[in-house]
Amino acid sequence: MSDLDAIFVPARLALEDGTVFAGRAFGNVSTGASEGEVVFNTAMCGYQEALTDPSYAGQILVMTAPMMGNYGVAVEDVESSRSHVAGFVVRELSRLRSNHRAERGLAEWLGAFGIRALEGIDTRALVRRLRVRGALRGVISTNESQSDAELVEQARRSASMSGLNLAAGVSPDRCGGWSEDLGTWREPRVMGPELMVGDRPLRVLALDCGAKRNIYRHLTDVGCAVESAPHNLSAAEIRARRPDGLFISNGPGDPAAVEATIATLREVAGEIPTFGICLGHQLLALALGAKTYKLKFGHRGANQPVRNLLTERVEITSQNHGFCVEEESLRAVGAEPTHVHLNDGTLAGFRHREKPIFSVQYHPEASPGPHDSAYLFDCFVAMMRSGRPIDAETMRSAQIGRARRPVPV
Repeated sequence: MSDLDAIFVPARLALEDGTVFAGRAFGNVSTGASEGEVVFNTAMCGYQEALTDPSYAGQILVMTAPMMGNYGVAVEDVESSRSHVAGFVVRELSRLRSNHRAERGLAEWLGAFGIRALEGIDTRALVRRLRVRGALRGVISTNESQSDAELVEQARRSASMSGLNLAAGVSPDRCGGWSEDLGTWREPRVMGPELMVGDRPLRVLALDCGAKRNIYRHLTDVGCAVESAPHNLSAAEIRARRPDGLFISNGPGDPAAVEATIATLREVAGEIPTFGICLGHQLLALALGAKTYKLKFGHRGANQPVRNLLTERVEITSQNHGFCVEEESLRAVGAEPTHVHLNDGTLAGFRHREKPIFSVQYHPEASPGPHDSAYLFDCFVAMMRSGRPIDAETMRSAQIGRARRPVPV
């Protein structure tokens, strides 16, 4: 079904608090229902990247911008092989697409992956309810035989995000290489001695808990040879590969439930320079002995302000997470904050004071979003080279150096 001639059928979104929104279905319009935690994203564009971000597994994604689908879907802009959301909700689906790169319309593309989507509801009212009540379990249904009360009860019976190990469902089942970088927009990267170990590039082993492709592109772009691995790779297998650096990716679900990865990271902590993003940030904190907790409605969007406590610079960042690291518990295990979220003061990054470990709660690879935080990949390279904990001077130098490089257009 294309966006140009879609025949919409009635559909509803029912929330566990008893609220029901009625609209029109697109994407997968077959009779049935899809369950998930209902969350919202404040980005004005980038629906392709969000829909293919494995971190959204198990969630019904609501976009706050009023119209989606106006530039279709281009294969170059997706972040994984398929859409991972449990459902998708927008105020209005564009009936036309204008983008010479687009290969398909949004409705047709979602339908190919079996994703139920809903348009024609007041997303402002929905997002306000989520901000006041917090993220809620919900159901998107095209089944007209079910009453509103039955749908609300189904939402209440659906699985809670707390306690769910969703990383296991999006992690690869075998190791694999990666060679694609950021593309031809940039100046050629000179492979100087700072990017090499003898006559070879720095080797990064990535524990893939649901990584976005652009993360691997950034690691490759700074000269690393990247190997992705299942999230539950053992400590013995990590050591056998003798990487120069260990990367822990983003991913979905409750970090405390990813017990195998936490146990592995606890065993190898400090042996290998380690960098974590989003879920990887939470897993590293848990491995060190800190605690995590669930945020009321999370941080999701491409305009989240973060302050770097080491350099006193503010970064506008792309974020997608519903859990956070408890700062006091982190300080108690020998780590300290490096970044803080300026909207609510929550922890956005940390470093270990004695071990070569650092991480951030947000997405420095963006896609979509600003490129303010891409310098963190340069910090990772510097930490691999030195084998020492990251420091303020390294971060400051990386920020200045990255600011002098061209940006994608």
